[in-house]
Amino acid sequence: MIISHRHKFIFLKSSKTAGTSTEIALSKFCGPDDIITPIEAKDEEMRRELGYPGPQNYLLPRSGYSIYEGVKYLITTRKRKKENFHQHMSAKDAKACIGDEVWNSYYKFCIARNPWDRFISYYYWRNKSEPRPTISEFVSSNALLRLKKKGFGLYTIDGKLAVDKVCKFENLSSELEEIRKHVGIPEKLELPRSKGKHRKDKRDYRDVLGEDDRAKIAEVFRDEISLLGYEW
Repeated sequence: MIISHRHKFIFLKSSKTAGTSTEIALSKFCGPDDIITPIEAKDEEMRRELGYPGPQNYLLPRSGYSIYEGVKYLITTRKRKKENFHQHMSAKDAKACIGDEVWNSYYKFCIARNPWDRFISYYYWRNKSEPRPTISEFVSSNALLRLKKKGFGLYTIDGKLAVDKVCKFENLSSELEEIRKHVGIPEKLELPRSKGKHRKDKRDYRDVLGEDDRAKIAEVFRDEISLLGYEW
């Protein structure tokens, strides 16, 4: 996620929606006081090669540690500071960390994607190599609930929309351009290609999912489908 004090926006990062590519592109325009959360090592390498700012201001200050946490940090052999912000942070948690004044005055946005297509992308991301479970086996696991948590569950609070804009993955370039102009980013966002190499099967999701799998996905994501008007 990114919280930009320079441009007064908050980007909440959902999963399998080009979120990492968008985050890298946005980080180019972040100032030294902005919050940028860490991403995976390969993606951080890409960000460094582009010369963009990397993770910053995301750790919990020492003043926020409990006595137990402070002592544990001092005595452990692996000193790992506690994160205050992380990449798939929910609207509810982000609001609690930054407070109502910033939350209410900054422009908040995220990205959503057709849930059937997003699930196929998630399937190949979680199962990068053979042997893989079948699509139906993966549908019947807890994968759907995990995916929902990092989508609809991320940009809503108590089931109600908590952001100013939900960009659709299917129209991402044009919708990010509208946001860029709205928050005053001076240049068009150039999205690098990140995490797009794991899905070898390029068939349309309608040709991959059976009727039972289609229905199960529709049931779990019914709120998002209704909110955003997605259709099979």
